[in-house]
Amino acid sequence: MSDNQIANNRKARHDYHVVDSFEAGIALVGTEVKSLRDKQIALKDSYIDVYQGEMYLKNAHIAPYAHGNQFNHDPERDRKLLMHKHEIIKLGSQVQEKGMTLVPLKLYFTRGKAKVQVGLCKGKDHADKRHSLKAKEAKRDMDRAIRDAQKG
Repeated sequence: MSDNQIANNRKARHDYHVVDSFEAGIALVGTEVKSLRDKQIALKDSYIDVYQGEMYLKNAHIAPYAHGNQFNHDPERDRKLLMHKHEIIKLGSQVQEKGMTLVPLKLYFTRGKAKVQVGLCKGKDHADKRHSLKAKEAKRDMDRAIRDAQKG
């Protein structure tokens, strides 16, 4: 069971602490699937909203299919996410009570079906972002020093 990764939301891991992640299916029309296979999607400012017991992926831009016709899809439309009802209710209550948010982390194909990794996230403040960057830079410097020591 290999995952064909389409898109990764790197900004989400920079702006949020990911508390938990879930897999959800996504309801698409034909030309959207073809655009996804061409990796024509931007998850940068997208988010997930729970509304009347259903989850929707909002603000995700799937480019119109290049070889489509006048029946091409709307690139900015809300797309329904497919999860079990009890999972949606649980996530919706956590978002409402604890002040968390749902963010798409990555999009991929599994056995021919488009899937979204949904992250239950808590926002980082400016100091947390700065701390993350410092830790990342320190790790990179350590790896570089180890690599250089092994060479010489």
